[in-house]
Amino acid sequence: MSAFDAVLLVAFGGPTASHEIRPFLERVAQGRLIPPERLLEVARHYERMPSGRSPLNELTFAQARALEAELAAGGAALPVFVGMRNWHPFLHDTLAAMADKGLTRAVGVILSAFRTEASWERYQQDVADARARVAGAPAVAFAGAWLAHPQFVDAVADRARAAFAGVPVAERGRTPLVFTAHSVPVAMAGASPYVADFTTASRAVAERLGHTRWSLAYQSRSGSPGEPWLGPDVGEELARLADAGERHAVVTPIGFLCDHVEVLYDLDVEARELAAARGLTMHRAAAVNAHPAFIAMLADLVRSTAR
Repeated sequence: MSAFDAVLLVAFGGPTASHEIRPFLERVAQGRLIPPERLLEVARHYERMPSGRSPLNELTFAQARALEAELAAGGAALPVFVGMRNWHPFLHDTLAAMADKGLTRAVGVILSAFRTEASWERYQQDVADARARVAGAPAVAFAGAWLAHPQFVDAVADRARAAFAGVPVAERGRTPLVFTAHSVPVAMAGASPYVADFTTASRAVAERLGHTRWSLAYQSRSGSPGEPWLGPDVGEELARLADAGERHAVVTPIGFLCDHVEVLYDLDVEARELAAARGLTMHRAAAVNAHPAFIAMLADLVRSTAR
């Protein structure tokens, strides 16, 4: 570990106050064919959050603090920094702060479970672009893919297990389990391991739970309506289950590492209302957030990359 003196967690970012919502969404949409009405709709989703903001930043910093403590407890104390792609603290600001502290080489961890151009390559390119803006920016060595890491599987399985506890005991074994991830354009998915990653991780969690009734669904589509995106949408999947006579379903947002707006609104409000209207009770598993097994996995990634 002596060659490394810091850890950089790279995340998407989110507005931390109500007045930041519109500027944040405009930044995210820059250069993308997202209809203005969709941006307005998403802004209203954020505004319906109890605090009028996204909890993504504070949850990501909670992960960083927990990781720092885990590394210190394991005898490999390293400062952990957070850099966001789309909002404060921006990657270049974080790298500048690291350079000011004299840090020279960091382990980078991309906080995105499944690999596609939007969720993996862009993160790495944004770090490279940010480094080019900062004199003396530390070098960043990225940890590899971690979608099937046993401790990530443990964390997701534990969250799903807690959600199943809300299902009547007699019905738990046959209750369908629906894993969700962010939808992406079909063409982008076809050029990446995104669907394979999603499938592999979900199968591993289902096997850890010993649960054979599971399916995949996608959510939170945000692109051009004329472009084909991955499906089925989670709403379509829940409707299918309701039409098949199911009374309960457990939804596990395995593709989301924090309980932010795409979980708190897209699932907890939209999907839940759709399910209830069809007589289906939806039980939503929490995201991993700062689950101890997930934090232990991050520490293992840092140690493995730094060897």
